[in-house]
Amino acid sequence: MSRLNYRHLYYFWQVAVSGNLTRTAQQLHVSQSALSTQIRSLEESLDCQLFHRSGRKLVLTESGRQAMQFAEDIFHRGEELEVLLRQGISSANKRLRIGTTSYMSRNFIEEFIGPAMQDGEASVTLISDNQHTLLDDLTRHQLDVVLTNASIESDDSQPWQIHLLSRQPVSIVCPPELKTAGLDQHPWVLPSRKHGIRGEFDAFCLREGLDPALKAEVDDMAMLRLMARDSQAFAVLPRVVVKDELATGVLLERAPLDSVHERFYAITVKRIFQPDLLNMLLHRYH
Repeated sequence: MSRLNYRHLYYFWQVAVSGNLTRTAQQLHVSQSALSTQIRSLEESLDCQLFHRSGRKLVLTESGRQAMQFAEDIFHRGEELEVLLRQGISSANKRLRIGTTSYMSRNFIEEFIGPAMQDGEASVTLISDNQHTLLDDLTRHQLDVVLTNASIESDDSQPWQIHLLSRQPVSIVCPPELKTAGLDQHPWVLPSRKHGIRGEFDAFCLREGLDPALKAEVDDMAMLRLMARDSQAFAVLPRVVVKDELATGVLLERAPLDSVHERFYAITVKRIFQPDLLNMLLHRYH
């Protein structure tokens, strides 16, 4: 009975991910010819072709795609095992590594981790980065969960587990001085088009015949919150983002946008072990 050579499978997996033999050989610090030989050995042992050439690129065959799915699972499980054994199960249950996109509301993040911060044995690490990098770290089990307000589609290559945590209402807010001013008489600061709520707000404007005078577009919710507070302008924000300013009267809710909502998601990957702390935080939203 033949035994699968996992080194050959690992080399195949790396080439399948990059689609480029030369680049993969450089990353693995092996010669291109040696890498080709390893993959041919794997194909011979499995008695099937895993790649076919398309110009300079290697393209997976149907058998290659099936092998790729198994390889993904095998090596991701190995990475999970390595991280778990290094931390220890008891420690891992009380330690949480959370990735957050820069677009996320800091108030919502604080609300999400609140119970963990009150647990004297819990330890939380927050890492802010772009979504692509965070999801890559999540796949490699360097993170336990990613918090984002951008929707994500799951597919066969990346079977994300997508948890809708909350649909937060969005409002037009302004300084008290603009309480009775016409919406077309002052400038606006708005979320950039990277935010889902911007598209929903644009649709609202089209329906209502509103043509806001754009003063600034902002990616970062924390910065948008500051600009809403410190500039003489109307702003569009989820109420959770400016809850402190609304409570103290620094900002007023000029009008709720009933048809517009900010959605907050937690993204996880399928794992054999998931920290009890993470399960507790996620279950609060179900």
